[in-house]
Amino acid sequence: MNIHEFQAKQLFKNYQIPVPESIVATTANAAIDAAKSLAGDSWAIKAQVHAGGRGKVGGVKIAHSVDEAGTLADAMLGERLITQQTGAEGLPINSVLVEKTCVIKREFYLSLLLDRQAEKLCFIASEAGGMDIEAVAADTPEKIISVFIHPAAGLQAYQCRQIAFALSLQGEQFKALQTLMANMLQLFIETDASQIEINPLVETAVNDLLALDAKINFDDNALPLHKDISALHDLSQEDAKENAAKQFDLSYITLEGSIGCMVNGAGLAMATMDLVKLKGGSPANFLDVGGGTTTEKVTEAFKLIVSDSNVKAVLVNIFGGIVRCDVIAQGIITALQEIKTDLPVIVRLEGTHAEEGRALLENVAPNIIAAEDLDHAAEQAVSLAGGKA
Repeated sequence: MNIHEFQAKQLFKNYQIPVPESIVATTANAAIDAAKSLAGDSWAIKAQVHAGGRGKVGGVKIAHSVDEAGTLADAMLGERLITQQTGAEGLPINSVLVEKTCVIKREFYLSLLLDRQAEKLCFIASEAGGMDIEAVAADTPEKIISVFIHPAAGLQAYQCRQIAFALSLQGEQFKALQTLMANMLQLFIETDASQIEINPLVETAVNDLLALDAKINFDDNALPLHKDISALHDLSQEDAKENAAKQFDLSYITLEGSIGCMVNGAGLAMATMDLVKLKGGSPANFLDVGGGTTTEKVTEAFKLIVSDSNVKAVLVNIFGGIVRCDVIAQGIITALQEIKTDLPVIVRLEGTHAEEGRALLENVAPNIIAAEDLDHAAEQAVSLAGGKA
């Protein structure tokens, strides 16, 4: 789960990670009042969306008067911000962060995440922080340093010094960085985060270290243990169909193709999508109905697929192991009775109660097509969706 910058910075404050003074606003007048409260000469007006790269596309602007703060906020609020991370539709801007500016001497990058290969937490740092950190990683990877934290030993002082030297910090900044890193680690562990990113971490004119931006991702599996973190969830920043799928415990991800896919099992779903691509088509979604599915879940899954206007054909690929093929078939029938779609539905059923499932689907509707095998099913789906992509 992702949260907004202003929410992440509040968590930073709770863990004594230094951040600039700021106030969140949802109206232009509130932005003006915020700027007045944050006495100063200029303020950053920052669109609050779950995406990076905001500064490159007008999502972060500097106001030099309180009235300009209101004008900039008014221009952002209610709009959709499109960045490299949002896709073509962008994300809605429902709030802005009004933040007091500071004099910046240098910008760094600092993050903490779980390295699954090493099975350890890892601090990643770079002296070349800022909006183009991805380019730094791609073009000059030697500028990025990684420090792994042993789960038994914890964060060591020498590791903090290692990063401090890499960032060319001096004097009291060593101690400040060590405290900051220790607090990041505590925040990470106590909230079951999956990543904490500060980009940029800045050195101010008086040599202080300040988290100018804040991003925190959380492990969805741990959210039931953290009601306060779950309360920060902003559904408006996520795909509506994906949110609806979660209500029925369905694994659904929206894609950009024309062939809707309903499959049981993540591995089989990926293989099905690969085969669709191999045959020249393009999947419209990833959808795993799970091993212990019900007729209701299948019905809702089918509704999600056909609600996508890009879908021109539906491919159902079920291998009955735990899930029974006749349950899937009944769910398809129920969904078709409720939705009454004319989209071609290509069905491949194998395994537990496969014959019963195929029998249920016989002569139910002319747009339901039984496939001989998966290869045949993928070919028919691509053809009926309009041919090769």
